[in-house]
Amino acid sequence: MSQLTETASNKSFGGWQKVFTHESSELKCKMNFGVYLPPKAESNKVPVIYWLSGLTCTEQNFVTKSGAQKYAAEHGVMLVAPDTSPRGCNIEGEDENYDFGSGAGFYVDATEHKWKTNYRMYSYVTKELPKLVQTNFPVLPEMQSVMGHSMGGHGALVCALKNPGLYKSVSAFSPICNPMECAWGQKAFTGYLGSDKETWKEYDACQLVKKYRGPPLEILVDQGKSDNFLGQGQLLPDNLVAACAENKMPVILRMQEGYDHSYFFIASFVEDHIKHHAKSLASK
Repeated sequence: MSQLTETASNKSFGGWQKVFTHESSELKCKMNFGVYLPPKAESNKVPVIYWLSGLTCTEQNFVTKSGAQKYAAEHGVMLVAPDTSPRGCNIEGEDENYDFGSGAGFYVDATEHKWKTNYRMYSYVTKELPKLVQTNFPVLPEMQSVMGHSMGGHGALVCALKNPGLYKSVSAFSPICNPMECAWGQKAFTGYLGSDKETWKEYDACQLVKKYRGPPLEILVDQGKSDNFLGQGQLLPDNLVAACAENKMPVILRMQEGYDHSYFFIASFVEDHIKHHAKSLASK
């Protein structure tokens, strides 16, 4: 297990917002992640919510812009926010596009030769990072949930649907719901997974939800009506609702009037998402 190095620590709402760096065995590079330790964590083990960010983001976007620490403190939950991709891997072309390579790991385990050694964000998020968190912080290992934004909303849905029982709940802001059918997803999946679209289905929430057979999940999705990427057909929330209906999967899609794709939108509704997860993470 890799050693953690603390690089930032700020008191926030009675708890501590920290950032750590470590050498990732899955990604073969140095990775950063943010951790919010609520006041309750000083004397008790607490549930943990993982946040997965979107294209171009690092761990800092959620840490500095979401305002989630206040609500995590109130509900006694830890927040963990990793970076969105490997960094500095010296892969040709990794920094050329905002929607592929650095800052755009898409939470898949790449199979294409050029990317498969480092671009294993799915395994990093579902395996390596939780083990690291459970080893180093006062968390209840069976009490975890996942949420995210845009590409990270896609990641959150995929992680929950591919691992029945691993997460108690899932939610997303403006997720890329059906990446097989949008330009962002098609570009990323072709690059990381190759041209065989059958393999893409393992990382598409609309495909995964149709065959989900695990413990009950209630999916919460918030989507801004003034989100320009919604109009461009990148997000496709209606496709997710239709896929959930096929398998009788509960989903709440809230279309929020006037809101865009930004962290102003996330900060406006993140309290509802923390409450959604806290309800499922309440100790039995």
